[in-house]
Amino acid sequence: MIEGRLRRNNEVPMLEVKNLHVTVDGKQILNGLDLTVNKGEVHAIMGPNGSGKSTLSYVMAGKPGYEATQGQILLEGEDLLTMEPDERAAKGLFLAFQYPLEIPGVATMTFLRTALNAQRKKRGQDELSTPAFLKMVRDAAAKLEIDPEMLRRGVNVGFSGGEKKRNEVLQMALLEPRLCVLDETDSGLDIDALKIVSDGVNRLRSPDRAMIVITHYQRLLEHIVPDVVHVLSRGRIVRSGGKDLALELEARGYAEYQQEEAALVS
Repeated sequence: MIEGRLRRNNEVPMLEVKNLHVTVDGKQILNGLDLTVNKGEVHAIMGPNGSGKSTLSYVMAGKPGYEATQGQILLEGEDLLTMEPDERAAKGLFLAFQYPLEIPGVATMTFLRTALNAQRKKRGQDELSTPAFLKMVRDAAAKLEIDPEMLRRGVNVGFSGGEKKRNEVLQMALLEPRLCVLDETDSGLDIDALKIVSDGVNRLRSPDRAMIVITHYQRLLEHIVPDVVHVLSRGRIVRSGGKDLALELEARGYAEYQQEEAALVS
């Protein structure tokens, strides 16, 4: 199994998921999942519906109702499962949702400033001045081809699918997370929007940042090229490989992995 590149000087991995078991509404979804992501790496997680991809992202972020009954999720050696969701965000975790929420009555610019300053406060940093914040947002928005009018509208209210995803990447650019988890970011995007969003994500790639890209389809991985691809089936990773594994999955589907995993657990 490919675990990514060799770590430098025995550095702590950005993310270690160890023997993770998760239930949702009393149903077991993750069954002893193990995953290691090093700094600077992009890992793609692919798998059929119901395999546990979104469950993994939600339990990492601390979404209510997703109960880890066994195992650990370590972000640079610290167990996320012992932290509240806002603490996880302050430590550097960012989750981009498949279906970003609408927040009527809250202007996007207000939301961005509140989120950024709340994170800075949690880290013991000073709030940004208004001029510094405005410059930061305008520069990042321009690179994502976000109309300034969008920033004055309610968060995601009336946004197209592409606009919502660009808004998520804008948040990511401003918050500068250590670990970015993209849950089916390509969902609902046309080709042009997919390229803009992918370009925004690629600009955030860094030797000191790691990313997990969750997707059904290989097309996203043509734009955000991963270092490692994992196949998730029945709540655990059943195969890992290089970027060519995504092409194999596109051609052959997931049936053989589901059958193999069914045989292992029967």
